[in-house]
Amino acid sequence: MAGIYHGKQCHAADIPAVLARAWAAGVDRIIVTGGSLKESREALEIAETDGRLFCTVGVHPTRCGEFEESGDPEGHFQALLALAKEGIAKGKVVAVGECGLDYDRLHFCPSDVQKKYFKKQFELAEAVKLPMFLHMRAAGEDFCEIVSENLYRFPGGVTHSFTGSAEDRDKLLSFEKMFIGINGCSLKTSENLEVLQGIPAERMMIETDSPYCDIKNTHAGIKFVKSVWPSKKKEKYEPDSTVKGRNEPCLVRQVLEVVAGCKGIADIEGLSKTLYHNTCKLFFPQDLDASADAQLESGIQNS
Repeated sequence: MAGIYHGKQCHAADIPAVLARAWAAGVDRIIVTGGSLKESREALEIAETDGRLFCTVGVHPTRCGEFEESGDPEGHFQALLALAKEGIAKGKVVAVGECGLDYDRLHFCPSDVQKKYFKKQFELAEAVKLPMFLHMRAAGEDFCEIVSENLYRFPGGVTHSFTGSAEDRDKLLSFEKMFIGINGCSLKTSENLEVLQGIPAERMMIETDSPYCDIKNTHAGIKFVKSVWPSKKKEKYEPDSTVKGRNEPCLVRQVLEVVAGCKGIADIEGLSKTLYHNTCKLFFPQDLDASADAQLESGIQNS
């Protein structure tokens, strides 16, 4: 969205165009993910530019080395906590994360460091009483063990960008306050689609994880995609087109179409409402409370 690819500026930053496409496609709000202390600060700054933008505060498993590199791990944690509290006061921070375990990329951060600071971030969730935005890659056993030990510390969570096995899926579903987040990375293979079929809509969320995880022509799920946007290579950038290979929020519609097609659900708008309700239940519970109160009040007036 900054127009920079592999360190090279290919076109001007185009966040306004990306957001305009998202709102036009029916996206209601966007949660900007923090993956480090610095990134979480930037996510909050972006979230403050629009009433429909929100963010998370946390440290991604591959960046957990930053706690020790700071020279003061506890001070680093306190800075995260202060940032989360500031963002909550502004009505912008809705979750702790992205945190978890990623054993696919241990060259960025060894597993013992990842585990130590994954556990630490449950303290953050407990302190601010927020749900968790979670990352689990090739680490199902350790991840589920740590989550089960800390279930009492957080009000709920979503394990996003899920690419695990049926066994991983069932373990996550055994945590009653856990949702499973699906995006393009979750829809690559026929095995992925089989695992997806076993996730009840009531326990699922969809996301883009943009600018990553777009649905490619080689993915098993592509056959269910109906909505397409004009796209251009980054070198031939035009504001009215998406950039080839760069994911963006409007494309969440494609994820919805693949989930519906894969699960044989004809009522795509009904599915969309269920998934949106799940998202509000976890990240925006005050909205559901307000709408329930409004319905109760109108019911009282009508009776």
